Amino acid sequence: MNTLEALFKPRSIAVVGASRQPGKIGYEILRNLKEYGYGGRIYPVNPQAKEILGLKAYPSISSIPDSVDMVVVSVPAHMVPDVIEEAGRKGVKVAVVISSGFKEIGRHDLEEEIVLRARKYGMRILGPNIFGVVYTPARINASFGPKDVIPGHIAFITQSGALGIALMGMTIVEKIGVSTIISIGNKSDIDDADLLEYLAGDEATKVILIYLEGVKDGKRFIEVARKVSTSKPVIVIKAGKTEVGAKAVASHTGSLAGNVLIYSTVFKQTGILEARSVEEAFDWARTFSYSPEYRDGDLVVVTNGGGAGVLVTDTLSMNGVQLSPPPETLVNALKPKLPGFASLGNPIDVTGMISNEGYVDAVMSALLDDKVGIVLAVYCQTAVTDPTIIAGELIKRIKELGGLPKPLIASFIGGEEVYWAIQKLNNAGIPAFPMPERAASSVAALINYSRIRKRLLRNA
Repeated sequence: MNTLEALFKPRSIAVVGASRQPGKIGYEILRNLKEYGYGGRIYPVNPQAKEILGLKAYPSISSIPDSVDMVVVSVPAHMVPDVIEEAGRKGVKVAVVISSGFKEIGRHDLEEEIVLRARKYGMRILGPNIFGVVYTPARINASFGPKDVIPGHIAFITQSGALGIALMGMTIVEKIGVSTIISIGNKSDIDDADLLEYLAGDEATKVILIYLEGVKDGKRFIEVARKVSTSKPVIVIKAGKTEVGAKAVASHTGSLAGNVLIYSTVFKQTGILEARSVEEAFDWARTFSYSPEYRDGDLVVVTNGGGAGVLVTDTLSMNGVQLSPPPETLVNALKPKLPGFASLGNPIDVTGMISNEGYVDAVMSALLDDKVGIVLAVYCQTAVTDPTIIAGELIKRIKELGGLPKPLIASFIGGEEVYWAIQKLNNAGIPAFPMPERAASSVAALINYSRIRKRLLRNA
């Protein structure tokens, strides 16, 4: 087992600083590990305890009778070097250092010390100054964040601890499934490039999302990101875009935010998709996670509201995607079924007088047209339609097809019934959003990534 494999698929985990007291970080990490269902061996390390949460406790790492692949360290910063030394002697492959009080407060010496000690033994370090790591396929939640993380296909790497924990909670509320959540903090050793390289080959991961403040080794990051982007989309939220933001980054994790223009240029060269906000980043990630790959073919927008159609057209254009007239085959198929005053341009406006069945039929006709490669369905709630019925019928028809043959992204706009319709669609693996701009931005991300990937493969 290599060192990064041990971070995601360890056979055994020791928690140094495990506590008997609820609310303490060492207690919460141990509880999360146990209750999330990790199937490997768990060893609490606490010299004052015989047993914690029903698990036999050990006074030190060296006193554990079996081998240990991963150690989670939650002790005061000054004690960490000795813990790393002992872990190295034990043959531990990776240390997840939760403890703070290193480079972020000016203690570069202490941070360098733990890395030097780890390297003596070929051990890797994640952190310090982090909230932990989650890997859902192995049922690992070695963090002090929320426990019940939903399994899925999004890998989330974050340099911010508190923000990362908050976003963990958001993924649960929004029912966004993740393969892994990794807090990297000060990046003393394991960094974004290492994780990107590993996740490129991770079967559980379809898309990688990074909250980034700064990179340690720019050249390696560029090389790895370019390679990974040919097989999986990489989305970045770049923090420190202003002078004051860059100063805040430096005081947060001790990272240098760097020139914003340089980062944006690097992202374009390497094929990274740069999101403008956390919301947009997670919208894109959900869309990539749920959708089949966009390969080619026309983008068709089907809407029952002309104004919503204009909004998505604007958003698509601002994201570099222009609408073309719909395929003639689709126009000919829809014309007899729609009111005479419907617009058969693109967007296709089926009008607010359309029935539930009529709207679903128009969307499915677009989805099944051979010349259409991606469909954006925009629905505005009206008195003559029921959003939950429309969502249910779309789900039923797609199940009958054996799943989505091509990407379908939806925006349902309206009241309480629309909220439940959106939940139904997302639970069925059809990305759905309450605002048309969010759906259009996500469609553009799929199309832009397809263009980027083709360019990278051509130039490889």
